[in-house]
Amino acid sequence: MGTGRDQLDRLISDAAAALSHAERSLTAKDALPLLSRAQEQLTRAIDEAMTAAVLEEGTSLRQVGQLANLSENAVGPRLARTARLMPYATPEGRVTRTSVERARYDAETGRPAPTPAQPIEPLRFRRRRDT
Repeated sequence: MGTGRDQLDRLISDAAAALSHAERSLTAKDALPLLSRAQEQLTRAIDEAMTAAVLEEGTSLRQVGQLANLSENAVGPRLARTARLMPYATPEGRVTRTSVERARYDAETGRPAPTPAQPIEPLRFRRRRDT
């Protein structure tokens, strides 16, 4: 299992570029999509950093949640959406302590990650019905 540092660096650079473009926008309306893009990239960067911390540095799910200012319950679904831990997610779309232990074991022994049964959909905003 390779390091996620390259992907993390790319996500941070993409977020910085979007913020830079937003800063140069003439109107708030023009800045909004760029700020949204930056937020999306930062969210993905946080998820990748949490993944690297649990897989490569031995940090617990609870600890990464605290470091990212997230509840422990929010960590599992976010990790399940990362490429490196998606194969270890439960059918409910969560990464658990057991999932992380298995991923670490597979990495140490050189085993390939299992093939995910189905890809986990990214978290998306769903508009409420206007009734």
